[in-house]
Amino acid sequence: MPSLQGHFLIASPHLDDPNFMRAVVLMVQHDEEGAFGLVLNRPCEQRLAEVLTPEFGKEWDCEMPVYFGGPVPGPLIAIHNSEEFAEQCILPGVFLSARREAMDALIQEPFCDLRVFHGYSGWGGGQLDDELEAGGWLVAPASADDVFSEVDELWGRIARRINLEILTGSTKLKHVPDDPSWN
Repeated sequence: MPSLQGHFLIASPHLDDPNFMRAVVLMVQHDEEGAFGLVLNRPCEQRLAEVLTPEFGKEWDCEMPVYFGGPVPGPLIAIHNSEEFAEQCILPGVFLSARREAMDALIQEPFCDLRVFHGYSGWGGGQLDDELEAGGWLVAPASADDVFSEVDELWGRIARRINLEILTGSTKLKHVPDDPSWN
């Protein structure tokens, strides 16, 4: 299977894991050894200042939410749009950083799109491929606009886009309205 890095995984209604119900996962890495992604649409009650103060040992004034990246524990991970502080490019305009220095600089950058995650979503070699074959996930190309958009309707918006692609592909229609009742 080709790499899904830079794609979204959209939890299908058949996926019964509560960690991923209506989840949109941005795939950071996917190869024969396994896969790693971040759930984009699970903001936590916890604010970034609450997490960073004990982690970095200094006071922060940042009300941005921390996001639940998935059930696997790990370091804080930031996705952002600043190539200057990138440790990895996930897709054009979306970068990953986990180093303390980068995180510190990103938080202070006024025009940076930034999301910080605790935990991540991980799959062993072949595990994600099996889940895809079983119909647990739908796949869609990701874009920086979607990654940094409001998360409330992200799952529905991407799911509708996938459904339209399936409908137009299977019917050979050139255009399908957003609401098929408009026909």
